[in-house]
Amino acid sequence: QSYLAFLPTVNASGSFTDNTNIPYTIIPSILLDKNAKPGEVKQVQFGQTYVYNAGLNAQIDLVNPQTWYNLNIAKETEELNKAGLANAKKQTYQQIAGQYYLYMLNKEAERLAGKSVAISDSVLRSVTNKYNEGVVSLANLDIAKLNNERAQQTYITAQYQSKTSINNLKGILSLSVKDSLAITGTLQTINIPLTPGNYKEDPSVLMANYQAKVNRDLYRASNAAVLPSITLGYNATVQNNNNNFTPIYGGTTFPASFWTIKASWNIFTAGSRWLQVQKNKMNYLESTAQYENNKNQSEINDANLTLSYEKATALLKKSENVMNLSYDNYRHVTGRYEEGLVSIDERLNAFGDYINYQNQYLNSLSDMLVQMYNVKIRQQSFK
Repeated sequence: QSYLAFLPTVNASGSFTDNTNIPYTIIPSILLDKNAKPGEVKQVQFGQTYVYNAGLNAQIDLVNPQTWYNLNIAKETEELNKAGLANAKKQTYQQIAGQYYLYMLNKEAERLAGKSVAISDSVLRSVTNKYNEGVVSLANLDIAKLNNERAQQTYITAQYQSKTSINNLKGILSLSVKDSLAITGTLQTINIPLTPGNYKEDPSVLMANYQAKVNRDLYRASNAAVLPSITLGYNATVQNNNNNFTPIYGGTTFPASFWTIKASWNIFTAGSRWLQVQKNKMNYLESTAQYENNKNQSEINDANLTLSYEKATALLKKSENVMNLSYDNYRHVTGRYEEGLVSIDERLNAFGDYINYQNQYLNSLSDMLVQMYNVKIRQQSFK
């Protein structure tokens, strides 16, 4: 639209007039008769019954600062919209990644919970037998039952949360709940290690940049409103008069044409133009400051993202080691319990510790996955 404003405008018109009653005009008689007496008048009719008019008018701006600034504003607005599209893509990727890795986390939780259920079942059977033999107390039996219920609760929760994540992922992908969506990947197939950094420019920062440029051009355009515009025009008309109805031929034809160059400008607009300039100036300064703030904040966010990912990766490794050591300790205690060297309390405590460290591992894994996909997304270009 901004480019088309540079093209000329052409208008064509046509009209037909039927003078059913040509009016009389009074003129001095001496104009028609030199022998007429002074003061005498005569009634005459001017015009003919049928009048045909056709006209063509074309004009083009030779100088119009507003048109040039409008073109610049349109270009910057297009880039602003592209940055907005890229930002929408980024947000969509974040939503998809969030649900995808939440599904992976729940599947891992389901796997570990299944392992815990098997252990708790074994412990419960052993404690029940010992209780029936009168070797352990009812309190020990209740603790074994409690651990078994907690393990089953965690297992059921992970199962249903996995299904919920799949449904949420379908919603983001514009699928229906009846559509099939199979995820074959597991945490073991995900390339977890990656090098943070090498981040692409944030689309939200690009949006702020182009918004500042749009406001800059609006400010310049309002300043240029005082400049004149120069227009070149051409006009051609033809008129045909006839007392007989002959639209195509006959009668008397009167052609006319002319060229014109017109310069125009607004000298005083009651202060409204000055106020608009001040408003556009404030918008430009504000958007420029906002862009600088967004750029600085983006750099800080990227630095913190790198730190968060490195911390989450290190803590995950430690949490995994602690969980595995806790499981080995439980197996060691179980072996000593079966040999009669330790009490059932120690075995139950060792299993409880393993469950707690397992939960810590899942929390660390969740944090690491969030930081991981945020790093991956920041390394993507959405242009």
